[in-house]
Amino acid sequence: MNLQLGDIFLVTAVIIIAALFWRSHGIRERALGYTRKYCEREEVEFLDDTVGMDKLALQRDGNGKLRITRIYRFEFTVTGGERYQGHTIVMGGVVQRVDLPPHRYTPPPERLH
Repeated sequence: MNLQLGDIFLVTAVIIIAALFWRSHGIRERALGYTRKYCEREEVEFLDDTVGMDKLALQRDGNGKLRITRIYRFEFTVTGGERYQGHTIVMGGVVQRVDLPPHRYTPPPERLH
């Protein structure tokens, strides 16, 4: 078997791309789970059970280190009739926060004892 330098480079590039894709998928799944729980806690309905990449950027964290920042978009509703877009911000693989825009609030019905 005679390996050329080009073959080694190609195999290495494919492995690196696969590893980056795998890590990115894991980060998206983490953002999805966090967003789902956040919506439950805030008593809004998380629609379509998905988050989609909205923006990818390099930003500095609190220590001044450059980190890849991913902003995922998702939709939610309170009334069932109006859809709102929220965002989940992930920096360096760690969920930083979920942002919900101003939306209608419908208090839960009072229970009769």
